[in-house]
Amino acid sequence: MAKVAFVGLGVMGYPMAGHLKAKGGHEVTVYNRTGAKAEKWVGQYGGKSSATPKQAAEGKDFVFACVGNDNDLREVMLSENGIFAGVGKGAVVVDHTTASAEIARELYAEAKKRGFEFVDAPVSGGQAGAENGVLTVMCGGDAAPFAKAEKVIAAYARACNLLGAAGSGQLAKMVNQICIAGAVQGLAEGLHFAMKAGLDIEKLIATISKGAAQSWQMENRYKTMVAGKFDFGFAVDWMRKDLGICLSEAHRNGAHLPVSALVDQFYSQVQAMGGKRWDTSSLIALLNR
Repeated sequence: MAKVAFVGLGVMGYPMAGHLKAKGGHEVTVYNRTGAKAEKWVGQYGGKSSATPKQAAEGKDFVFACVGNDNDLREVMLSENGIFAGVGKGAVVVDHTTASAEIARELYAEAKKRGFEFVDAPVSGGQAGAENGVLTVMCGGDAAPFAKAEKVIAAYARACNLLGAAGSGQLAKMVNQICIAGAVQGLAEGLHFAMKAGLDIEKLIATISKGAAQSWQMENRYKTMVAGKFDFGFAVDWMRKDLGICLSEAHRNGAHLPVSALVDQFYSQVQAMGGKRWDTSSLIALLNR
């Protein structure tokens, strides 16, 4: 059992912290910007809540964070009452936020200066993956702290791998989102075409899902896409944030992402339709309108 803090109890962080307590058996202290959410978590799982990220981090072996973006991350890590102000020497800070590789390297370097460890560890699997404890975790950093953190992360992950130096986890998450963007758009167009052609969708999917067109998106989203139901999963706003990170990194490293840029614009049109919080599979709504 480890002494653990978890900062950020959103749709991902709330169940992840829960698994650390219920499945991992760790001593867990939580912090959330909206204190009522932290108190609700304590009421459900036990453990403790703290008034600031600094207080949550004090005396802990591991400190986990899952917040919104680079600015949120900088605030929760580096501010006067942030995590870095409370972490002790030798502890490991694990960041599950999907953010830029640049800030991951910045936080890694700052952690080293202060005598503790930092691992960037964005996740894939969405809200359902977090609730069911089957996330995929992509990590960047040093091997020794990763090995220690991996044992704790196992409470909510089915796969957790070290991809390379600091920032590599964030870069891997960018690849993940690039691949998803193209897959969802392809599925949306295929289903839209099939509906226009009058095909039996159930028979169609039962057939093509056994061949090269098969994908996680097809298996898990085709029914709701055809039904026009998008009130679950990974929100369009979040995907646009992630694609923005991908496109910025591509601008820096010289990669060409024409499909990702196009799909990002399609998502901006979904937002304009009122779909900011719709699931990313709502690309089909743009075709069907």
